Amino acid sequence: DCGMAAEQLKNNPRHKAYLEGVSLRQLRKLYRLLKGHLGGESLAESLEKFRQEETIDPEEDMNKLDDKELAKRKSIMDELFEKNRKKKDDPDFIYNIEVEFPQDEQLESCGWDLESGEEI
Repeated sequence: DCGMAAEQLKNNPRHKAYLEGVSLRQLRKLYRLLKGHLGGESLAESLEKFRQEETIDPEEDMNKLDDKELAKRKSIMDELFEKNRKKKDDPDFIYNIEVEFPQDEQLESCGWDLESGEEI
């Protein structure tokens, strides 16, 4: 398992000082590329497989995944969230952004909205 091998390498006391600035994701990618190379894959094939493994399909039904695959998908989503999140220290951070949405189209009414108001 490339993930477990990467964790062991990163947590090894002999290598810890050298790998402090290297993310676990980068180490997993390196192991995956090495595994593909040893299996006879080209670099392009290995990179494409890694990209597919690390990309979330929005149409995928995650209710059908086992616990290990679901945890992997959640980890990918967490990493993507942290990468895209704006923090207070970011130079382009803006507090309390207000957005006006266009009202050009006819708004659809929801039946459940009307029903719930009448029941109360």
